[in-house]
Amino acid sequence: MAYFSKSRASHSSQFVMFVLASALCASAGAQQPTDSSSTQVPSATRPSPPAQPLSATPKEGFWGKINPFASKKWVHRQTDPITGQVNELNEVNAKNANDIKDVDSRSQAGIAKAQDSADVANKTATLAGQQAQQAGTIASQASLKVTQLDGTVSGLDQYTQTQTVSIEFRGAQPILSVSARKQLDELAATLTGRQGYLLELESYANHSGSYGIQSSEQLAEAVKRYLVTTHDIPVYRMHSVALGNVPAAGTGDTQPVRSSHVELRLMENSLAARDGSTPRFDPSRNGAERP
Repeated sequence: MAYFSKSRASHSSQFVMFVLASALCASAGAQQPTDSSSTQVPSATRPSPPAQPLSATPKEGFWGKINPFASKKWVHRQTDPITGQVNELNEVNAKNANDIKDVDSRSQAGIAKAQDSADVANKTATLAGQQAQQAGTIASQASLKVTQLDGTVSGLDQYTQTQTVSIEFRGAQPILSVSARKQLDELAATLTGRQGYLLELESYANHSGSYGIQSSEQLAEAVKRYLVTTHDIPVYRMHSVALGNVPAAGTGDTQPVRSSHVELRLMENSLAARDGSTPRFDPSRNGAERP
């Protein structure tokens, strides 16, 4: 009974307040001035207010905009659009992050590839420089060797007379005397182990004409035969000419030669004798045989 009495008292107080509020509103409307023609603007000259878009007032229930007892559906209805926008923004941010990560990974891969290519090019350039330096060194050495060989070849044809021996014969008989053999033995002893030398033989006879030439030629052959058979002097190192009784040119003699003899001149190439570059005689290559 007490609960119902309190409820009635509450409703009665609310009704009294509602009546008082209505009376106050009516009193305020009665106190307004009746003569308002001087302040009113003609409808023709009064500007019309701008059109406002009609907005539907959300139904907030009995309690107005602030409802302490809002339901879950109402809360979801208010927050779902925000949640959707937030989710969409998160998706955009995630996509941008993935794109940035992809671009960064591709950039790093491109940088690494470019660095590898640069390293390979650098190594190739270094190797090419080393090879060019080696080629330059080899070219310099080859040029030096060519210069040395040029000088050697030029010097191979330069001979100098170092010794002269005259071998006397009795008459025109190609028989070596004991003294003649001794002279040839001494000459051959100086030639042992030597290189780069030649023996020039000029043979003379005390006869004129073809007979003298033939006789002098036999004398030269006797000397060469002895040197080849006894002292193993290579044939290619001996060059002879039979002159008969005609004096050699350049000697200044004009009278015929009156004695039979062979003049041997030892011609030496100092360059060939030093480096041993004078070619050796090889019978197997040209079929020549030593006498």
